[in-house]
Amino acid sequence: MGYLKNELAGFVPKAQANDIIKMVTRGSSILRMSKVEEMTSDTKKFNVLAQGPGAYWVGEGERILTSGAQWIHPVIEAKKLAVIIPITKEKLDDSTIDVFNELKPEIAEAFYRSIDSACLFGTDSPFATNIMKSISDSGMIITDNANIDIAMSDTMALIEENGYDPSGFVGRIGVKNMLRKLRDANGAPAYVNGTSGEELYGKAIEFVRNGAWDNSSADIITGEWKYSIVGIRSGITYEILKEATLQGTLDTDGKPLSLAEQDMAAVKATMRLGFLVVKDDAFAAFKNGVPSLGSLNVVSEAGESGKSVITVSPAPIGGYSLVYKTAASTAPSVTYDQDLSAWTPISNGSSITATSGNKITVAIVNGQGKARRAGSTDIVSGV
Repeated sequence: MGYLKNELAGFVPKAQANDIIKMVTRGSSILRMSKVEEMTSDTKKFNVLAQGPGAYWVGEGERILTSGAQWIHPVIEAKKLAVIIPITKEKLDDSTIDVFNELKPEIAEAFYRSIDSACLFGTDSPFATNIMKSISDSGMIITDNANIDIAMSDTMALIEENGYDPSGFVGRIGVKNMLRKLRDANGAPAYVNGTSGEELYGKAIEFVRNGAWDNSSADIITGEWKYSIVGIRSGITYEILKEATLQGTLDTDGKPLSLAEQDMAAVKATMRLGFLVVKDDAFAAFKNGVPSLGSLNVVSEAGESGKSVITVSPAPIGGYSLVYKTAASTAPSVTYDQDLSAWTPISNGSSITATSGNKITVAIVNGQGKARRAGSTDIVSGV
């Protein structure tokens, strides 16, 4: 049996390390929802089918057509995640197994809180991607405080219109009361807390209970979670610290904990994992709040004679579309939820007949023609 004072660094005993990983998985919503891959090195390449090959009806004796599949090859890179837990020096006289048996809950809690906050919201994250960044960059968020049931359905529709199937939800714990009041088209509760787990519209929902949720960003996130990948390298290492000053740990006097001055030690436990959002448009979010008109960047470029090519960003998604209106001097104004069904439809990147120097306002509208985003610019037409 090894004692901690004789083994000041190394791997956490396998049984204890496995228990910690299991506790991390139970405590982390992102790990329970995402696709988890084992990593045998610090990087791992994935082959993801971006566009599949087609199939063709073939008559007797006809040549079979072929079409290529388009693949992307994202690489996930494992990063180091560490936690430092102060202990008394007397603990150094205990066996390594006993110490880590006792510290398992503290280590696991620190790990899964950091994992969820980094992967969901990018908080103190070493990763290039996170779920909320993908949602924000794609404009895949619905804000409403009146028709929550419709807004939740619209959030799912954003993903479905992109060709994905929402496989579940992740939400903050405080939205449960709002969900309990939701009803489907038949008047039955849309949120069910049953014996097999909690479900929303027939899909599993996880509530982040570990303090990692960013309330200012969203209330519920949904998506096809197989496109959220977590890579975990096996093994957890540890190191015993005796002389460090723990800047992030304050003592009762408000000063950083000094191990040497206070005759203490600390265990630094380290695990490695990677995170990658493979497809940004496979995720969307709902925020319970007062909706407001979103901004739209509108660009007018000269086309053929008397024509202007109009492009916007972000492009409309889901069941949303573009409409426009021109004016000679002042760009038409738009308010949130304004009915723009009388405006002229336009496709992103198409040309219109317009006079240079006039104004144009382009809006993104929902299926009922109600404004959700808008922007204006001066028209530039070809001569």
